[in-house]
Amino acid sequence: MRRASAIALVLSLALLFAVPVVAESPASAEEGADSLVGRKIEPFALADFRGKEHKLDDFADKKILVVAFLGTECPLAKLYAPRLQKMSQELADQGVAFIGINSNRQDSITELAAHVRRSGIEFPVLKDVGNHVADQFGATRTPEVFVLDVDRVVRYHGRIDSQYSFDYGVGYVAPELERSDLGAALEELLAGKEVSVAETELKGCIIGRVRETQEKTDVTYSNQIARIMQRRCQECHREEQIAPFSLTEYDEVAGWGEMIAEVIREQRMPPWHADPKYGHFSNELRLTKEEEQQVYAWVEAGCPEGDPADLPEPREFVEGWFLPQEPDMIIQMSDEPFECPAEGVVDYQYFVVDPGFKEDKWIKMAECMPGNRQVVHHIVVFLQLPKGEQETLKKARDSGIDFRSLSLLEGYAPGTRPMVYPDGMAKRIPAGAKLVFNMHYTPNGSPQKDISSIGLVFADEDEVITHVAATTNTGTHDFEIPPNDPNHRVVAKKEMAQDTLLLSLYPHMHLRGKSMKYEVNYPDGRHEVLIDVPRYDFNWQIYYVLSEPKLLPAGSEMTVTAYYDNSADNLANPDPDDAVTYGPQTWDEMMYGWYTAAFPVESIGLEQSPAGPKPTDKPAAAGD
Repeated sequence: MRRASAIALVLSLALLFAVPVVAESPASAEEGADSLVGRKIEPFALADFRGKEHKLDDFADKKILVVAFLGTECPLAKLYAPRLQKMSQELADQGVAFIGINSNRQDSITELAAHVRRSGIEFPVLKDVGNHVADQFGATRTPEVFVLDVDRVVRYHGRIDSQYSFDYGVGYVAPELERSDLGAALEELLAGKEVSVAETELKGCIIGRVRETQEKTDVTYSNQIARIMQRRCQECHREEQIAPFSLTEYDEVAGWGEMIAEVIREQRMPPWHADPKYGHFSNELRLTKEEEQQVYAWVEAGCPEGDPADLPEPREFVEGWFLPQEPDMIIQMSDEPFECPAEGVVDYQYFVVDPGFKEDKWIKMAECMPGNRQVVHHIVVFLQLPKGEQETLKKARDSGIDFRSLSLLEGYAPGTRPMVYPDGMAKRIPAGAKLVFNMHYTPNGSPQKDISSIGLVFADEDEVITHVAATTNTGTHDFEIPPNDPNHRVVAKKEMAQDTLLLSLYPHMHLRGKSMKYEVNYPDGRHEVLIDVPRYDFNWQIYYVLSEPKLLPAGSEMTVTAYYDNSADNLANPDPDDAVTYGPQTWDEMMYGWYTAAFPVESIGLEQSPAGPKPTDKPAAAGD
């Protein structure tokens, strides 16, 4: 049970975090900074989101005051707010009071009110306009807590506990809570003792302070920075998308300026894990050196806005989708939502839907859309092929094509983006085929409901389809990762039985996955590294789309090499003392070097021909 709930938290973080995580051992709050413990806090007064003023002196009858600096959009602040509320309730009758302070320039009063309501916070949350109180405390991040004694002297400063934090990756949570630093400090103070660990290292979102800006600068938001945000960030950082906050307006971007510079400098964002020495990819998110330097210069200058007349036109997106255009058809997994329990392990769920296709359909793009990102870990949509397809499958086998790859339509995992197939290439849904939704749910502590779906974009009716696209893998189920092994190697090989046009690569492992490399040995003796992912991130899984299709001639051998960290140093490891084998659940492991390739339609017994008409009616979802 512990494993299941821990994994659920890991995966929910994957959907929330735009900046990553690690649980650190106690240390100073900011490297090289003077300790804030022992500082006396002078009286202050701030208003809450309702306009009611609260003074420090209002809590004179409280033996201990916990002051928590919070933000409305910081993933860690969102996670810890309910935990702070619970502690405030449990300790209220022992003379301990809690207050929250929001010092972010980018957080409005309306947003603060919504955050308090959603988080169930009942203690006062105050707005620190101009960050004057944050300056007095020396607060730098959210969430950040200060424990004041009866004389309002800081006795503890740092994190709330060791479970959630930021480091490399897109999301992380320790499998279980090992130490509540705030709880321990309060327990010791209430017992009349000194705090044994008075300061702990902070890894959170940088407070968006009001800064003095240098208006005479070459780099402004309206010129360079808005364009960088459009190119590199807004695909995720916009309303109703996976990132926890938007980066579409000046005030938003300026408020996150220092945090943006930090995650770029530490290569945490944008999320791109491939070594640039190998391969060329059309969807690469990496910033250029010039773009990086422009961001750093802008933040150093205080995030000046510049002339709004210089702003580019807003980038247009398809609302709710990563697809570059509206889907031609949206098919739900079922009419009724699946009810995901609050806890436990949920077996894979399968939903069968008949789209009612009376003739073959060619798919240029498809995107699986989770209905409830809090509990949907992955979606795989594959085809239940009609009996008439048996001859096609036989021809595929005879041509050396893994016939199972013809039935895999599309998938979703955190970070996955839809493939767009080149001209003349598409995936095929045969007439009479049904869609099977394979759903992996991870409970997050409260009952949830989900109706996920898939959006399909069909080839234009006059596009001549010359190649069928198929997703398959070079992988293995035959491995066992020893307990406490920090660098276990697993290798899989596959020989191409026919000429193969490689379109994209998609490494897949689970929580112990460390790195993965694809290589190919050509029949003429040449060797090439197709891609090297030296720091695999389970919480952000990417299709690496080749800039140009790559021909792997018949006889080419693909080798995929994966490394796993099953040691205690892997902080996401559910149990380093376990020997780990292949399995579907997240605490098991997988070793799949997925890739999408294209084959001539003749290889499966079809002729080159126009794609044909698109469906005119959207079929109702229907579970079988």
